[in-house]
Amino acid sequence: MSRFALMGFVTAFMLLLGGCFSGETESKPDSSGGEKSGEEQSDGKKVLNLNNNEEPGSLHPGTAQGTHDSWILEHAFEGLTKKTPEGEIVDGMAKDWEVSDDGITWTFNLKDDVKWSNGDPVTAHDFEYAWKHVLNPETASEYAYQMYYLAGGEEYNSSENKDEYADLEEKVGVKALDDHTLEVKLAEPTPYFLDLTSFYTYYPVNKKVQEENPKWAQEADSYVSNGAFKLTEWNHKESMKLEKNENYYDKDKINLDEVNFVIIDNADTAWQMYQADELDLVYPLPPDVQGELSSKDDPEFEIAPDLAVYYYNLNNEVKPFNNVKVRKALSMGIDRKTLVEHVSQGGQQPAYGVIPGGIPDAEGDFQENSGDLFKEDAEEAKKLLKEGLAEEGMDKMPEFTITYNTDENHKKIAEAIQEMWRKNLDVQVTLENVEFQVKLDREKAGDYDISRAGWVGDYVDPMTFMDLWVTNGSFNDANWSNKEYDKNVKFAKSSMDEKKRMEALHKAEEILMDEMPIVPIYFYTKPFTVKPHVKGVFTPINRYPQFIYADIEK
Repeated sequence: MSRFALMGFVTAFMLLLGGCFSGETESKPDSSGGEKSGEEQSDGKKVLNLNNNEEPGSLHPGTAQGTHDSWILEHAFEGLTKKTPEGEIVDGMAKDWEVSDDGITWTFNLKDDVKWSNGDPVTAHDFEYAWKHVLNPETASEYAYQMYYLAGGEEYNSSENKDEYADLEEKVGVKALDDHTLEVKLAEPTPYFLDLTSFYTYYPVNKKVQEENPKWAQEADSYVSNGAFKLTEWNHKESMKLEKNENYYDKDKINLDEVNFVIIDNADTAWQMYQADELDLVYPLPPDVQGELSSKDDPEFEIAPDLAVYYYNLNNEVKPFNNVKVRKALSMGIDRKTLVEHVSQGGQQPAYGVIPGGIPDAEGDFQENSGDLFKEDAEEAKKLLKEGLAEEGMDKMPEFTITYNTDENHKKIAEAIQEMWRKNLDVQVTLENVEFQVKLDREKAGDYDISRAGWVGDYVDPMTFMDLWVTNGSFNDANWSNKEYDKNVKFAKSSMDEKKRMEALHKAEEILMDEMPIVPIYFYTKPFTVKPHVKGVFTPINRYPQFIYADIEK
């Protein structure tokens, strides 16, 4: 997301996260930083011009962790499976697969004609190598926990003894039986494992390229991928270019010749470029622009659903955020309806839990069945805050800081909440704006009071959110721990009884909201603009707008 990585928007988001670039091209960008829009190309090429609001932190599938990374990866790589515009899981690199009756052993058979962008064949060995690379403790992958579903995965990744790495790696449940057959053994049955095989952490890596140049993913001239597009230019923090991959097995279905990204962290600038026909698609948009376009029902404006939550981390290891009454008071003192209607203005929904709509329950929709798990109440919030501070030996709330990454929407949300807390709780808040990667690093180090966060679901199941806050979880930046919560999440990860596992996930969400280690703000949407000459862009519920099958009609 995902965290909208949040995705990661989180993201992680979309408003959460962002970040793509486009390399230095032979046809230089104009003075504002963009190429002419798709319908104005004079050389016959079909070119799509987009913005990405952050420099990717990593374009290596094994170390990427946000939507600013994944937007590129989802078009440059392909996993064993992929998703159709309708959200159906279909064959990707694998032509078919089988699963044992107990749900433990999966056998994937790769297509015969799949190649890397450099012409090498994509083999089952590349998948085995890539997945074990993620789990290697020395890789320090934040998403390694997504490989814990493999037998022996957690044991290998958690080891601190280098002498045992080789033995533990050999025991991990993924093995290439030959060039075209990949055998996967899970630690426990996992209901959503097939969905995971389309997620970017599960993408393959060219084993030969990785072994010859471990830094291959840091520059365009050494970049090798297996998807519909290949990275050909990368001007760091400025732009990137993707070109159609002629070695892609399904290249005849790919209409675009080039995709140019400019890296712009100012939504107003991106919107101005769109108005000047220098960009064909813009996401995210300035909040005020979203409100204006929505009110006049602009045909170029789309609000797509999203599988993402916008929230604030509370550092549970810093007083007085260690006190549950203080945490609840802060959450109850926010007017979410005002935020979504007058600040974000993109059709978002107030969040009174952490699971967005659109995820099936045993029966019906998970979020609808949960209902609101807490209520806003300024008077009750004042009472709880006073009690919580007294329990911590404080007579007044100390001044604290909300840290957010550069984005106009994040700034306006923080300013609105700052004022709500001043008015409703008589507390003083300062705001701190930092680059996205700085925010991530500070969260990991516990160097913050409150931080803006977002999470885009990596797969369509409540677990993609609930396992964020397990004890010592990779993205548990709130540093919270609850044994009963962990117990319910663990049960739901392995149970094949859909009714019982969903009951456990509902219970876990209730515990989370009762303890309030994080403050949910709203559930994301994907408001974006796209030019009329751009056809075929689709928006999976947990992905940025996808342009793999897009076309330019002049």
